[in-house]
Amino acid sequence: MDKIAVVILNWNGIKLLEQFLPSVIQFSQDAAIYVADNASTDDSVNFVQQNFPTVKIIKNTGNHGFAKGYNIALQEVDAEIYALVNSDIEVTENWLKPIIETFDKEKNTAIIQPKILDFKNKEYFEYAGAAGGFIDSYGYPFCRGRIFDTIEKDNGQYDDNREIFWASGACFFIRKEVYHELGGFDETFFAHQEEIDLCWRAQNDGHVIKYNYQSAVYHVGGATLNQGNPKKTYLNFRNSLLMLVKNLPKKGLFFVIFFRMILDGIAAVRFLTQGKFKHTLAILHAHFSFYCLSLFYLKKRKYFQMQQYYTVKSIVFLYYIRKLAVFKEIFNTIQNIKN
Repeated sequence: MDKIAVVILNWNGIKLLEQFLPSVIQFSQDAAIYVADNASTDDSVNFVQQNFPTVKIIKNTGNHGFAKGYNIALQEVDAEIYALVNSDIEVTENWLKPIIETFDKEKNTAIIQPKILDFKNKEYFEYAGAAGGFIDSYGYPFCRGRIFDTIEKDNGQYDDNREIFWASGACFFIRKEVYHELGGFDETFFAHQEEIDLCWRAQNDGHVIKYNYQSAVYHVGGATLNQGNPKKTYLNFRNSLLMLVKNLPKKGLFFVIFFRMILDGIAAVRFLTQGKFKHTLAILHAHFSFYCLSLFYLKKRKYFQMQQYYTVKSIVFLYYIRKLAVFKEIFNTIQNIKN
């Protein structure tokens, strides 16, 4: 068994592999490196085989998305630690060392995220993960370094190793045994927020999620579905609701879901006033899909759910009404955050 395996999920990403795979190989000497291909049609597999013969190839039978794609591929990876890395990630020298050291020292730590910076503007955090993820009481995710569309410059303000609520799927380290004990990612999600769901389930089972600033990577972001894609809107809104049904404590579950759907409705109207009709339809589609799946997801609930899972009551209120756009500005309002 390898100590750590870097597994890159790919679908028609030959240009990204050409650009970013060399840095992964250069700075991951002690790791086994895999490309898990979701039935690409752009000659990605041949390109990797011809140019990077040390990289192992896993061929999935279809484009199964992020969740199922990794679930299938990781059945063929034998390593103590999985490093799930997007194909649009540039890694840095010694990026694996602090992660492995943390896992070795802290047996209860199951999942770790590095510092994620913007490849296009390297002094700033990147949208997908930044310096570690949190969630409010209505299921809206946010990060240290990124709240909604406000991105902070990295001035060392989050140079600490600390517990977080969720780790970004863009660069996601997890113990193999924990991944499989939890059943991996929820395949119904396809993509988006499946990592938050997995982190929530891990914490329900008593595991710890960590952010480690000593490991840093640069992320392009939006290489598969960019922020303006209505499908991304659909998946984010639907999956967030499904995640709440699975993981919220029973007390207050109905109220949170009801109020959250009102907030989603406001978001749909806001998209409408901006002329983004496809995004409004995507939210409506997400809600109808949620109705169809909600009974099934109620059955997927486990006996135990964390009673204190959120950091702030409403990040929407703090951001849009109180005009607090930086994590440190709202820190004093956070009552339940873990230190």
